[in-house]
Amino acid sequence: MAEVILLHAKSRLVGRQDLRDLPTPDPTETHFPIPHWRIVQTLAETLAFRHLTIVSEEYAVSADGMRFFAALTLNVEETGVRVAIGLRNSHDKSFSMGMTVGHRVLVCDNLALFGDYPPVMRKHTKNVEIEEIMSSAVDKVQRNFEPMKRQIAFFRGCDLSDDRAKLAIYEAFFGGAADLPKHLGQVVHTNYFKPKHPDFEPRTLWSLENAFTSALQVLEPVARLRTAGRLAPFLAKLQELATRAPLVALSPA
Repeated sequence: MAEVILLHAKSRLVGRQDLRDLPTPDPTETHFPIPHWRIVQTLAETLAFRHLTIVSEEYAVSADGMRFFAALTLNVEETGVRVAIGLRNSHDKSFSMGMTVGHRVLVCDNLALFGDYPPVMRKHTKNVEIEEIMSSAVDKVQRNFEPMKRQIAFFRGCDLSDDRAKLAIYEAFFGGAADLPKHLGQVVHTNYFKPKHPDFEPRTLWSLENAFTSALQVLEPVARLRTAGRLAPFLAKLQELATRAPLVALSPA
């Protein structure tokens, strides 16, 4: 993870209009890069067709513009959170185009993702139909709206002992259960046991999730959105932590 953070140390946030200024490599016989701006435009059109509106957007790019991440918040709101979409793309073949559902917490703008950017396409080829691919990807994302809402409701209602919270934090950073920068461990601990927002004072899984996602805000833009995806599998394990009878360590997936 330290290598990833260094790789994105000069990443930056840009506006949607700035995406058109980013370089797109020339195509080859086997790789036909799709401009970042075109992916976002096609996604926005696909969402609009389903009566889903982007109410806020965040775009992070690496220094050379080859790697791109986005977090798009939608007009789907329930009990203080809005549904969001995480998106990524690369021109240097460092990772495939991926998309996942997530949510923004309105009181603090924390972003949590429901998956680690599952690929929507493996290769960028000349004959790819980006509109069809994006339509299929959004369908899959929408199917996860309700499961994600159910997870949020469970997390909010699930009390967590201090011992279990400490175990989760330890396992995330030192037990191999999550791929996170180790220096954030103390930040998460402080966020949970000394929360800044009254909403997170109850000792629940919801407060613990937000202790993690709030800690990511200190990272560089690309690293923050990339790490949000890497955190997703661990957040899914928190339900197992709360319902397990004996106090034992989480094992890596």
